[in-house]
Amino acid sequence: MAVNLLNLENVTVAHGTRLLLDAVSLGVSGGDRIGVVGRNGGGKTTLLKTLVKLESPHSGRVTHSSGLRVGLLTQDVRVDPSLTAHEAILGATAEHTWAGDARVREVLDGLGLHDMGLDSTVETMSGGERRRVALAALLVQEWDLLVLDEPTNHLDVEGVAWLAGHLKQRSPTQAHLVVTHDRWFLDEVNATTWEVHDGVVDSYDGGYSAYVLARAERDRMAGTAEQKRLQLVKKELAWLRRGPPARTSKPQFRIDAANALIADEPPARDDIALQRFSAARLGKTVYELHGVSVAFGKKVLLDAVDWNLGPGDRVGVVGVNGAGKSTVLRLLVGALTPDSGRVVVGQTVKPAYLSQEVAELDPMLRVLEAVEQVAKVVDLGGGKTIGASSLADRFGFTGNAQWTRVGDLSGGERRRLQILRLLMGEPNVILLDEPTNDLDIDTLNALEDLLDGWPGTLIVVSHDRYFLERVTTVTASLMGDGTVAALPGGVEEYLAKRRKAAPAAAPKAKGGDSRAAKKELSRVEREIAKLDQLEAGLHAQLAEQAADFTAVATLDEQLRAAQAEKAALEDTWLELYEQLEV
Repeated sequence: MAVNLLNLENVTVAHGTRLLLDAVSLGVSGGDRIGVVGRNGGGKTTLLKTLVKLESPHSGRVTHSSGLRVGLLTQDVRVDPSLTAHEAILGATAEHTWAGDARVREVLDGLGLHDMGLDSTVETMSGGERRRVALAALLVQEWDLLVLDEPTNHLDVEGVAWLAGHLKQRSPTQAHLVVTHDRWFLDEVNATTWEVHDGVVDSYDGGYSAYVLARAERDRMAGTAEQKRLQLVKKELAWLRRGPPARTSKPQFRIDAANALIADEPPARDDIALQRFSAARLGKTVYELHGVSVAFGKKVLLDAVDWNLGPGDRVGVVGVNGAGKSTVLRLLVGALTPDSGRVVVGQTVKPAYLSQEVAELDPMLRVLEAVEQVAKVVDLGGGKTIGASSLADRFGFTGNAQWTRVGDLSGGERRRLQILRLLMGEPNVILLDEPTNDLDIDTLNALEDLLDGWPGTLIVVSHDRYFLERVTTVTASLMGDGTVAALPGGVEEYLAKRRKAAPAAAPKAKGGDSRAAKKELSRVEREIAKLDQLEAGLHAQLAEQAADFTAVATLDEQLRAAQAEKAALEDTWLELYEQLEV
C-alpha cells in the first residue's frame, strides 16, 4: 500500500484580490507521478509552493509525513554565484569519489554539465546553465518527493528525453510533481494530471492525452458556452489520435470515446493544398544554402552545407546545445554572414523571425495598441482574415487584458505579445527559435491552430518534440559534426543516432603506452589553459558589448563553442588520467 507523503485540507490562497486556491483538498502518496497544467498565472506555482510549505495558506492545513525529504526546483533558480558548477552540484566531494558513482555520472552526462565545464563559476553562466546546475544538484541526491517547476526549460531534445527516462527509473516508492508546458514530457512521465483553474484543482487519470479527452468530455457534459475553446480541444484530441502510434496505447474505452468525439473532425491541415498556395505566394525559391561554412574559433558549426528550403516546407530543426541551430536561423534572415559559401534568398520572401530574446517595446503602450502598430487586420490565406483584437483574444489577451500596459506584462505574456506582432506582419516565411518558452498549453494550442492553416514556409527550432511533431512535417538535425541531415523518422531517429554516436570508453593504457599518455596529457592541459584565457576574454567582451544585441549573440556563440571544446578536452584529460592510474 502506498505511503501518504503530504496532504492539503481545505486550503485557500489569495494574492491580492485574486483567489488562486479555493478550499482545495488533495494528497500525494509514494509512487505518484503527477503532472500539473493550467494557464499562466492560474495558480500552478502557488500550488507547488503551498505543498512544500514555502507559502502559507490563508486558511486550511498542509501536513507532511514525518521525515519527508522534498527536493524542489523553482523557476527563479538561486545558486551561489561564487561557487563553481562542481561545488554547487557536489559540494566538496573529490573528483575521484564522484567519478566512480554511476548515478552521479549519469546526471552530469544527461544534463550536459561536462560541456559547460564543472570548473566554470556560476556567476559567468547564463540563466539556462544555472538552471541545469540547480537541476543536477537536485537529481544527484535522494528524495521521497521531487517537485519540479518547468524542469525542461533550457534543455535540448536529448536532455528532455534523458530527464524523462531518469524520472521513470526512480524507485516505485518515490513520487514526483511536475509543472510543465511540454506535452510529450507530460505524457511520458506522468500517471495523473492535475489541472489548476478558477481556484480549484481537477484530477485526471493518465498523462496529457488522457487529460485532453477528459477535459473535452467535461466541457461537453457541462454544456459549456465556450465553443471556441471546445473546438480547439477537439482539434488537439484529433491530432493525438492521428499522431505517432505510441500515443494510442490507451485503455480501449478511452480510444472508443475519443473516436466518437472526433468522428467529424477534419485533419489538422491539408499539407498539399497549403504547399500549392504557398508556391503561388513565394515562387520556386525560398532559401538555398550552397557550400555554407560557419565556425567560431575551432568549433565548426556548418561545414560546406548544401540545403534547400522550398515553398510550403514545414521543417523542425533539432540538435545538441551549441550545434548551431540558432546560427542557421540567423544565416537565413541575414543577421549572420557565412565564413564561406553563399545563402540565396528568394525575391518574394517576406520573413518573420522570432528569436529567443523578448523584443523591447514601449512599456506605456497598451497590448492592443502594440499589436495594431503592426497591422489591424491579418490575412490568414484562403480568403480568411482576422482582426488584431480577435487574434489577441485567441492568444489569451481577453477583454480588459487587451488594455494592459506592456510594462505590466509578465515574461510569458510578453512572449505571447511578441508572437502576436510577428503574425500580424503577414509574413510568408516564419522562423521560430524556441517559440514554446514561457507559453502555457492553451496558448500553444491557439498558436498551433493558427499555424495549421497558415500557407507559407515554416522553420522551427525547439526542444519541445510535441510542438515539432504537431506543426512540422520534416525534421532536420545538426549532429554537431558540421552537417545538416534529414531525418524521416523525426525526433526518435535523431535520439537513436545520438545514442549510436556516443563514444565508447577509451581503452586503458598499458606498459609502454604510459609515456605517450603522459605526453598527450600535457598537451591537453595546455589546450585547456588556452581555452580558459579565451573564455575570460570573451566574458570581458560580453560585458563591454552588453548593449549591442547583435554583438552579444555572436560573442555568446563563440563562448559556447569554446566551452564545448573545453568540455571535450576535459573528458579526454579524465580518460588519460584514468589510464595512468591503472
